[in-house]
Amino acid sequence: MARRIDVTGTGGVRLAAWEFADPPKTEAESGTPGVLLLHGLMGRASHWASTARWLAERHRALALDQRGHGRSDKLPEAAYTREAYVEDAEAALEQLGLAPAVLVGHAMGALTAWQLAAKRPDLVRGLVICDMRASALGAASQREWADWFRSWPVPFATLADVRKWFGEDDPWVERPSPARGEFYAEVMHEGADGWRPVFEPEQMLRTRESWVYDAHWEELAQVRCPALVVRGLDGELGRAEAQEMVRVLPRGAYAEVAEAGHLLHYDLPGAWRVAVEPFLESVLGG
Repeated sequence: MARRIDVTGTGGVRLAAWEFADPPKTEAESGTPGVLLLHGLMGRASHWASTARWLAERHRALALDQRGHGRSDKLPEAAYTREAYVEDAEAALEQLGLAPAVLVGHAMGALTAWQLAAKRPDLVRGLVICDMRASALGAASQREWADWFRSWPVPFATLADVRKWFGEDDPWVERPSPARGEFYAEVMHEGADGWRPVFEPEQMLRTRESWVYDAHWEELAQVRCPALVVRGLDGELGRAEAQEMVRVLPRGAYAEVAEAGHLLHYDLPGAWRVAVEPFLESVLGG
């Protein structure tokens, strides 16, 4: 089952946190620390369901729909800045009673996690960084993303069309990827004219704009807790940069998932578990 818990983020934005466990654990039953799972750009909490369920066998694990995503508020006037995302995660840890927690983040969620760990070391006991670069990506990258959003053939007539386009027809797909198709099918909702994303692409671009022009090595160096950097061999984080991130982290460790791309935690959940579970158990306790 999935239990929803509402959280109030910075600026009064309503956030949805989700516990994928049956039965749900109470703070008293599981004790602290807990685990907070943070999805990437365009993602949603349900993308962590597999990870959350095996974590829930021993710990209290919750996944957060970040602002502009999933079932959380998508207010046009809300801030979509780095500060807002970090403050939301901070509020979630405190309101959910998870701290001191392990933060597990994918892509944008990983950046939020390490920025929060640098800002509030008292709230973060450990950190897993999944396929997120610390270097600046630049203006060309942002333009490519804007063009990519415009290329989407929305509305999609069926979910099968969603799966086929993102899994096969998308120009960014190098080889067919059914898991990628399923990943994007989870972030669509049905309207009168067909299927569209649950998020607003313009808000996603505003969100991304808040980090792509800057490097984030300084915050990485300020993380004092144990941290694991995980990459897929075909992901967006190269081995050299990943290993440099491990070197910069005061207590960094490294793991790779073979035959995995950017969505490694979703695409290959078994291999992902093998890569991260020993680290998580060393920090959380068995």
